Amino acid sequence: MSIPIIIFLILLSIFLFVVEFLLIPGITVAGIGGAILLVAALFMGYKYHGVTTGNILLAVTFVLFILTTVVILKGRTWKRISLHTTINGKVNTESSDGDGVKAGETGKTVSRLNPMGKVMIGGKVYEAKSLTGYLDPQEDIEVVKVTGSQIIVKPKTKQI
Repeated sequence: MSIPIIIFLILLSIFLFVVEFLLIPGITVAGIGGAILLVAALFMGYKYHGVTTGNILLAVTFVLFILTTVVILKGRTWKRISLHTTINGKVNTESSDGDGVKAGETGKTVSRLNPMGKVMIGGKVYEAKSLTGYLDPQEDIEVVKVTGSQIIVKPKTKQI
């Protein structure tokens, strides 16, 4: 096997590793193919050209990998391929805290509380926790306490 073919295989394996690293993250055909080509090229260098040539090929391959990594990291490659947008969305678009809700207020459950769910208090929907366990939708509730962003409710006791 000639040296130019071995060098071509090594360069192709480096290219496949770069493709694997930058374009196709994870372990894919490019990474596996690059590893197979690299091992095959180094094996052929040792087998057909002796230990000295094999060691030289191994050292040159190592240096090429290091240089390629440095060029990729320093060459603003990451800036060109990275996403530059920010996400300003919020998880809970309804009121996320108990602003304005006080103990003793009443309302209705919007969803089933088991023990967490949605309640409507004063025309606004909040995330609440049931003090007594499960509550079905459309049950009357009463706010027991509000601590930070957590609203704790219980079923409203019926007066006779």
